[in-house]
Amino acid sequence: MWIAFAFASAFFAGLTAILAKCGIKNTDSNVATAIRTIIVLIFSWIIVLIFGSGSSITIVSSYTWTFLVLSGLATGASWLCYFRALQLGDINKVVPIDKSSTVLTIILALIFLGEGITWTKCIAVVLIAVGTYLMIQKKDTDVEQKVESKSWLIYAVLAAVFASLTAILGKVGIEGVESNLGTAIRTGVVLIMAWLVVFVTGKQHTLRKTPKKELLFICLSGLATGASWLCYYKALQDGPASVVVPIDKLSILVTIAFSYLVFKERLTKKSAVGLCLIVAGTLAMLI
Repeated sequence: MWIAFAFASAFFAGLTAILAKCGIKNTDSNVATAIRTIIVLIFSWIIVLIFGSGSSITIVSSYTWTFLVLSGLATGASWLCYFRALQLGDINKVVPIDKSSTVLTIILALIFLGEGITWTKCIAVVLIAVGTYLMIQKKDTDVEQKVESKSWLIYAVLAAVFASLTAILGKVGIEGVESNLGTAIRTGVVLIMAWLVVFVTGKQHTLRKTPKKELLFICLSGLATGASWLCYYKALQDGPASVVVPIDKLSILVTIAFSYLVFKERLTKKSAVGLCLIVAGTLAMLI
C-alpha cells in the first residue's frame, strides 16, 4: 500500500512545481513560499481532524518532536531554495537537479538508517546521476545571463541537499507519531521559518502587490503540496526511505509533461536521454 501512496505523492509533487511556477512570475519567491505554507498547514490540520489523530499530540515523545522540527527546518530551507531556483531558471533544468537528491538520500539512508544497498541500487544511482547531468542544458548566453544561470544552479543544488536531509529526518521523526499529525506538526515549523525569512528580508510589504491570478496559483500549489506531503509521509512511515524517495522523484514526468503544455518548454535529445536514464534508475530501485 505504501507504494501507492509514494506514486500519489509523485503526482501531486509534479503539479506543485507547475502551479508554483505560474504563481511566482511577479511575486517574490520567499513571499510565495510563506503564503503557500499557510494553505498546506490548514490542509494538513483538516486531515488530522478528519482522521481524529489530533488527540495523540500529547503523547508525542521529545525525541520525535526533535526530529519533526529538524525535518521541518530542512523542508523550509529546501522550499526557499527550490522556488528561488524555479523563479530564476527553467523548470526542465531545476527539477532534475532537485530530484537528484535521491542519490544523497540513498547514501544517508545507508549510513544513518541502516538500509541496505545492493548492486541494483548502485546501478540505479549511477543512472540517476548521469541522467541528471544530461538534463542540465548548457546554452550560450551573455555575461549577465551566465551569472543568473549560476544562481539558479546553486539554489537548485541546495534544494536537493536539504530535500535529502528532510527525507532522513522525516523518516526518523514519523516513526513515533501518526503520519498525518507528524506532517501537520512539521508544516507548522516550515510556516514559522518561511515567514521569518520574509520579515528578515523585508519583503512583507509586497504581499499587497501580489496579483490575484498568481495568488490563486500559489494557493493551488499549496493544496497540491499538502496532498503530496500526506501521501509521502504515509509512504515513509510504512516503507524504506531509499525506495520511497526515488518513487516520489518520478514527479519529474508530471512536471515535464505540464511544462511542455503550459510553458512550451521542450526537451533536447540529450535531455530526453537523461530523462529516460532517471526514470530507468528510479524504476530499478523497485527491484
